[in-house]
Amino acid sequence: MAEQEVKLLGAGTSPFVHRVKVALELKGIPYEYIQEDVFNKSSLLLKYNPVFKKIPVLVHNQKPISESLVILEYIDETWKHNPMFPQDAHEKAMARFWAKFIDDKVTTAIRGVLTTEGVQQQENEKHAMEALQVIDGELKGKKFFGGESIGFVDIVMGGITLWLEALEEAAGVKIHDPEKYPSIDKWMQNFAQLPVIKESLPQRDILLQYFRKGRQLSLASAAGK
Repeated sequence: MAEQEVKLLGAGTSPFVHRVKVALELKGIPYEYIQEDVFNKSSLLLKYNPVFKKIPVLVHNQKPISESLVILEYIDETWKHNPMFPQDAHEKAMARFWAKFIDDKVTTAIRGVLTTEGVQQQENEKHAMEALQVIDGELKGKKFFGGESIGFVDIVMGGITLWLEALEEAAGVKIHDPEKYPSIDKWMQNFAQLPVIKESLPQRDILLQYFRKGRQLSLASAAGK
C-alpha cells in the first residue's frame, strides 16, 4: 500500500478541487487540506504548480501532481481499492473519452458563459446546451455513467450540479432544462443525494458570490483590452 502522506491544495468553490476531494473520500485516504485563495496565489501553490499556477494540486510524499483529471488517475493507480475506473480496457478508454468531452466541450463552454456577454455569451450558451444534449443521450437509461455506482466520469461531471445552478444565476442565463435533458436531471438528483457528495458540497451563497466576482473581473479585464 502506498504511503499516505497526502496534502491537497484547493478552494471550496472549485469543482475541480471537489473532484479530488470526492476521490480521496471514496478511497478513504487521509489527507491534509490547504485552503488557497484563487484570486491571490500563495507561494506554496506557485512552488508546487509553477507551470499552470492553479488548483487543485495533490502532494503525495512531497511530490506534486496537478490537473484534476491527472490527479484522479494517479489516485486510482496508487490506491487500488474502491476503483473509480472500469477494469475493462475498452470501458476505461471510453471513460477517459467522456471525461475529456466534459472538460473540452461542457466545462469550457460553461466557463465562457460566465466570462463573456452579448453575442459571445449566447454562442457559449449554445455550445454548452449542445454538449449537454450529447451527455443526456449517453446517460439515457443509466443511473450513473458506469451503471449503479459512481465512477470516474461521474466525479468529473459533478461540477454541473450546484455549481451550474449558481453560475446560471451569476451570469443571468439558463443552461440546464430538466425537460430537454431528463437523463442529466435524473443523474444530478442521484449524484447529489450520495452522502459523500452531500457532505462535500460548498454553500450555494458562497458559490454565487465567487461566480459574481469572477464574472466581474473577467468582464472588466476584457473591457480594458
